[in-house]
Amino acid sequence: MIAPMTAENKPDEVPPLAVDGEDEEDGEDDGVPETQGAGGEGGKKKKKKKKTKKKKLEQTEPPTIGITKFFPDGKYPEGELQEYKNDNAYRTTSEEKRYDERMAMEDPETTYNHIRRAAEVHRQVRKYARKVIRPGMRMLDIAEIIENGTRALVEEDGLETGVGFPTGLSLNHCAAHYSPNPGDTLVLGEKDVLKVDFGVHVKGRILDSAFTLTFDPTYEKLLEAVKAATDTGVREAGIDVRLGELAGYIQETMESYEVEVNGKVLPVKPIENLSGHSINPYQIHGGKSVLLVKNDDPTKMEEGEYFAIETFGSTGRGRVVEQGECSHYARKVDAPHVPLRLTSAKSLLKSINKNFGTLPWCRRYLERAGESKYLLALNHLVSQGIVQDYPPLCDVRGAMTAQFEHTILLRPTRKEIVSRGDDY
Repeated sequence: MIAPMTAENKPDEVPPLAVDGEDEEDGEDDGVPETQGAGGEGGKKKKKKKKTKKKKLEQTEPPTIGITKFFPDGKYPEGELQEYKNDNAYRTTSEEKRYDERMAMEDPETTYNHIRRAAEVHRQVRKYARKVIRPGMRMLDIAEIIENGTRALVEEDGLETGVGFPTGLSLNHCAAHYSPNPGDTLVLGEKDVLKVDFGVHVKGRILDSAFTLTFDPTYEKLLEAVKAATDTGVREAGIDVRLGELAGYIQETMESYEVEVNGKVLPVKPIENLSGHSINPYQIHGGKSVLLVKNDDPTKMEEGEYFAIETFGSTGRGRVVEQGECSHYARKVDAPHVPLRLTSAKSLLKSINKNFGTLPWCRRYLERAGESKYLLALNHLVSQGIVQDYPPLCDVRGAMTAQFEHTILLRPTRKEIVSRGDDY
């Protein structure tokens, strides 16, 4: 999920753990006669019993088995590790920084296991999603596949664990913040370019990662450009790196690509008013922005911070505007305390606080929480500055846009790309 522009179904029940089809059964005779008893009886042979072999636990399709079942010791896989450069290269072997990491891991508030658990959920859910998403599917069905899988694997539990933000399924010239509202009939087409952006959180640690799918080879170079730009951003990010300079590296990579469409060569442009962002607990936009075009922002990345490094490329003008029906909302972290004249608005705010806190949500999630006839109350909360709306962000119609995104953690000794997988 991106930083602001700059200028239901419950999951299926978890099946029992799969085991080898063999039940305990008698083994072969071992050929050793028993010792004869006083009555002269004996001669019977002992029979050994085979031990039941447990089969290695495998995820179901669709995914339904909670991630904790695969990691009963509570230790989740590290992401890809990259060493810091230049003045921070010493951190890799620094005993002091290693000690800082051990202390962070032991503190339940700062442990890296929360974000790693969320990352493993994301990898397994997207593996299935990438396998089954095909032209002809309704956007509503795609969203539910991803969200049901996320809820099941993260073992959703109120504000402790769950979906990090609404599933973004923006198409073509729409770059971000489209998620189907209730009753949406939009269907994925064979010529569409689909951005899949979804999040997972564990105790407020949000894993934010996105990828793009296309079923027509025309725009493969566009996807290649944006993936390369994101990888550049990840590689060049680090402690003490200035955000304005990091944007320049991203821009340089993105603009080195071209796309041929119907015999016409089009430059790939970074979308200048979209950005990556820092991530705070229960706050998807943490306050720092990583733009995609070089600028003079002197703000530095700092030790211990989480960032979503995401880039967007376009064959259009490279700038987006708000357009279309809104689906994404979030209660502001610094929401003002204002008197609400609508009783329905008071009730809706109470439901938002209970179910989402400051995590983003969409209209489908409100209905899943039992809300109905809420639009007047919702619009009132927006107008009072308590809730922020995030309408779809679109380039010029006819353009195509793509997105790739990773969550990185700036550990004391190394940079960890926690969302990295075999796919991207």
